[in-house]
Amino acid sequence: MQNHETLRAAFAWNLPARYNIAAACADAHARREPDRICLIEDRGEAPARSMSYGELARLSVRLAAALAARGVGRGDRVAIVLPQSFETVIAHLAVYRLGAIAVPLALRFGPEALGYRLKACGAKLAIVHREGLETFAAVEGDLPALEHLVSVGGKPRAGPTDFETLLQETAEAPGEPATGPDDPALIIFTSGTTGPPKGALHGHRVVLGHLPGIRFHHEDYPQAGDRIWTPSDWAWAGGLLNVLLPSLQLGVPVVFTAGRFDPQEAFRLMARQAVRNAFLPATALRMLAAATDAAALRDLTLRTIASAGESLPAATFEWARETLGLTVNEFYGQTECNMVLGSSAACGVSRAGAIGKAVPGHEVALLDADGRKVAPGEAGTIAVRAPDPVMFLNYWQDPAATAAKFLGDWLLTGDQAVMDDDGYVSFLGRDDDIITSAGYRIGPGEVENCLLAHPAVTLAAVVGKPDPLRTEIVKAYVVVKDGIEASPELAAELKGFVRTRLSAHEYPREIGFVAEMPLTTSGKIVRRVFRETAAAEAAEQAER
Repeated sequence: MQNHETLRAAFAWNLPARYNIAAACADAHARREPDRICLIEDRGEAPARSMSYGELARLSVRLAAALAARGVGRGDRVAIVLPQSFETVIAHLAVYRLGAIAVPLALRFGPEALGYRLKACGAKLAIVHREGLETFAAVEGDLPALEHLVSVGGKPRAGPTDFETLLQETAEAPGEPATGPDDPALIIFTSGTTGPPKGALHGHRVVLGHLPGIRFHHEDYPQAGDRIWTPSDWAWAGGLLNVLLPSLQLGVPVVFTAGRFDPQEAFRLMARQAVRNAFLPATALRMLAAATDAAALRDLTLRTIASAGESLPAATFEWARETLGLTVNEFYGQTECNMVLGSSAACGVSRAGAIGKAVPGHEVALLDADGRKVAPGEAGTIAVRAPDPVMFLNYWQDPAATAAKFLGDWLLTGDQAVMDDDGYVSFLGRDDDIITSAGYRIGPGEVENCLLAHPAVTLAAVVGKPDPLRTEIVKAYVVVKDGIEASPELAAELKGFVRTRLSAHEYPREIGFVAEMPLTTSGKIVRRVFRETAAAEAAEQAER
């Protein structure tokens, strides 16, 4: 593989006039090699199942026809509330075929989190796993744009259409997908620091934009025999755009499973399926390191490991080198503009404690508050120059937030970093209040709003508390209403209140009761005070 400087100097974007994610990720392979395997499901308890490109193309065409018969067309939003599954991939590609917009949402969302996102995007049709139907039923009465509900995974309750029934319909197949790179394809919601989450709208080109990054981090990817797996949910950019869609386009089989991440089962899964490439957030790698034994390592065939979403500790970096014989290639991005910085040991870009350098095809700089590039060694905001194929089109129906994301030609990530004389970028932290926990980026505003809906709470501040396993945990500081007793029982009740309404990854794992909140002159909570308090608490606990 060529070195980094040579790759960057030789790189040039050449986007086609016509491009559709479904055509690139299924049809192109189906025409050449219809029997080639693209998806492998391994649930651990039964023989693995697989799907070919020919089957994926055929089924996604059928589903597209059925959706079109129900009025889904160009620009309509289709919510996909499913776990990793064959149905998830079929649904995505069917939506892209129609020029509609896929809105992936986590199955673990509670009613408030799910309902807000469905209403905000104006979903016309939703495809929901049977495990999420109860949550969906709690919010569907407040979704005026919703016209159809499709259920996956067994006999539905009265009302929804069964997914398998749609695949058996004989509606007229849609014509060849006719979209361009800039046509809208996908909305992924990203948490904000204040107010509700924002929907980042991406064009079809977002998959093309990820190809240089995935080739770089997985070292001349694909190679013969490559097979990739990630525990990251396909409802998030980490699973969908860092792994699933680019790998399908490149012809690499994608392995998937279900359930929560278990490190010992992860070792067994990777061995059973001869996984050669893995995308693992730092938390997952730390859990693997803690569960390592000789039996777990014996049958592994890993060639590359990529990691992103949270900083990788030097100890974990060294564990992978010493125990797995691999250098973890970190990379950096966010939902709005992903895979723009990274490392690749094969290209000579690897340094413990650093994210890496700009990936070929992307121009990245560190800027001060006035938009000037900072000197080496000085802190600045990570910024990406527009236009860039991996960059979002806009925030859905939020032009003010879209404008605020840019400074001239630069997209501002909101992350602080330093660059050394060799061009290596090291992450310092957010310049806003985003919490990074087990690879998830969590906006405190949504959690605070949920807590404020509880009858015992008058004020709430949510921050990230440093944690040796998850990078940070969500901690809430709460002022209770007069006459309410702050107690361990109330703390447990508040945790459950958020967990059932938002999601399992967003609820506060710790609740601290305070007598008053520090406020600015304009009445805003000063979260910085609580970040400092939480950091001090974590340091004290580490010393015990």
